Amino acid sequence: MSQLAARSEIRSDARKLLLIGQPNVGKSLLFTRLTNRYATVSNYPGTTVEITSAIADIDGELREVIDTPGTNTLAPQSHEERVTRDLLLDGNDADVLQVGDIGNLRRTLLLSLQIAEHGVPFTLCLNMSDEPRAQSVNLTLLEELLGVPVVATSALRRWNIEKLKRQAIRPGQPQLRLTYSPAVEAHVAGHEVSRAAGLAAICGGDGESATLAGDIAAARLRMVDEIIARVTNGEHTARGRDRLGALCMHRIWGWPILAVMLYVAWLFVGKLGAGILVDFFENTLFARFINPWATAAVNFIAPWQIVRDLLVGEYGVITMALTYAIAIILPVVVTFFTLFGILEDSGYLPRLAVMLHRTFRRMGLNGKAVLPMVLGLGCDTMATLTTRILETNKERVIVTILLALGVPCSAQLGVIMAMLGRLSLPATIIWLGVTLVTIFLVGYLSSKIVRGEAGDFIIEIPPMRVPRASNIAIKVLARTEWYLKEAVPLFVVGTLLLYVLNATHVLTVLQRVLAPLVVGALGLPAQATNAFVIGFLRRDYGAAGLFAMQRAGALNPNQTVIALTVITLFIPCVANFLVMVRERRLKPALAIAAFIMVYAFGFGALMNAAFRAFSVTLT
Repeated sequence: MSQLAARSEIRSDARKLLLIGQPNVGKSLLFTRLTNRYATVSNYPGTTVEITSAIADIDGELREVIDTPGTNTLAPQSHEERVTRDLLLDGNDADVLQVGDIGNLRRTLLLSLQIAEHGVPFTLCLNMSDEPRAQSVNLTLLEELLGVPVVATSALRRWNIEKLKRQAIRPGQPQLRLTYSPAVEAHVAGHEVSRAAGLAAICGGDGESATLAGDIAAARLRMVDEIIARVTNGEHTARGRDRLGALCMHRIWGWPILAVMLYVAWLFVGKLGAGILVDFFENTLFARFINPWATAAVNFIAPWQIVRDLLVGEYGVITMALTYAIAIILPVVVTFFTLFGILEDSGYLPRLAVMLHRTFRRMGLNGKAVLPMVLGLGCDTMATLTTRILETNKERVIVTILLALGVPCSAQLGVIMAMLGRLSLPATIIWLGVTLVTIFLVGYLSSKIVRGEAGDFIIEIPPMRVPRASNIAIKVLARTEWYLKEAVPLFVVGTLLLYVLNATHVLTVLQRVLAPLVVGALGLPAQATNAFVIGFLRRDYGAAGLFAMQRAGALNPNQTVIALTVITLFIPCVANFLVMVRERRLKPALAIAAFIMVYAFGFGALMNAAFRAFSVTLT
């Protein structure tokens, strides 16, 4: 029997272990700790919702561990929540492990209560137990009140994982019982499936069900608060971090905090990463050592002109592709990933979504759209996939357009910040203002054109935390590995493309054809054509070419701002375009790409004309 066949047979025979929990409780990291092996990702039958699973030895028994999509309720409001509900209720051959945040017992126990109402045995894992507030929870008493095993863990620190494995496959029958108002009880008494299904139907309904749903929510909150009062010592007073978290969401004070965060990002990524580190890697490491050594080695080993040009020439794989990818982009990517990881772990990003909800509502979106757009600052391709978390097709289409148009990925943003770091504050404000106005204007117009309604805004706010260096390091290393595997090969392909275009004189022809646009309309040097041509492959590679031109003095400040604006609003990279085709279909993807192309160059030409008409000279 082949390994694949054996694996399939194991998968069909192994009892399942379902990980159930809200978003942002460390469920995926816990999945990794429990399995420590190859995981498969597949779509749930009949949907586009992805399910991660892996075969693992759990306390001596072979199990198929399944990481279900995060859910806040068993009365589903989205495709992901519906899939999780179906997996849970169809789990006759599965054990259930609920993963919750010990720092937010209320939301954890609200889900526990719903699982209990369906009569499903489960084990409760209270993750993030290295938090200071975790010390105030009486786990023994909580276990008695719930009637199920309760295990405190820290997936980040790998603490108590072995105990969790023992308890996860020995779930308990929950003892929670809650009697609702007579109106609710009468409504669910005759439900054809079950009492719990009747409750879920009320909570997921509207119209007359809204009042009954409010009664159910109030009763559940009262019961959960009673449990929390008994199992904690009452030390839930607001602390400095809690007050800071509230300020981050404030409609007034949230904006100065955001401004400070952007300034810190500019210092850390723009000055340290794109300034000091890039200068060291490019001018010291590569210019003094790697490139001269490589040139000497190539001349000695292969003294043929075509080989020298291919490897160490103007469009050489070593002197251009690796210099761009490693010396110019990598330091920027690492510093950006570090900053992004800190914001991610601190709990700031969900608060940013709350603060920007009012603004996004004017674009036919809600605050939840902030999450894929912020993720787009890491990778637009992955962010386009995460538009699935948005509830309506209208929201998913609008965010896909905005991601492709005005949200630069980490590598591109890093290069942009590096170039802005060499300009004055007014130049930076112009670039930022154009980008933000574009996002708002296109989003607003799209909300009027794209049919449909915006979804409700429901988001879980995790506690503010001090990010852990070890966790940040893990994330940075993983994302850097992704960059080296995914982006660097495309840099090499892009350089080879430029080499072929140059060797066949096609590049010269393209420069002449595009000269009226690049030189005439945009007011840029003809050499900038190379950056836009290669930008079709990867926008960050095109940005790196502009960065090299700026460092060489080939772009003045006015030209730099125009070039940055065009490359920011430029057509998405090939990978992002293919994901757009997959998620939105071919014709909409082509329409989006065509619109972006016209808009980017049109706005760049408009800026150039305005600079000349008003005699604007930037520094």
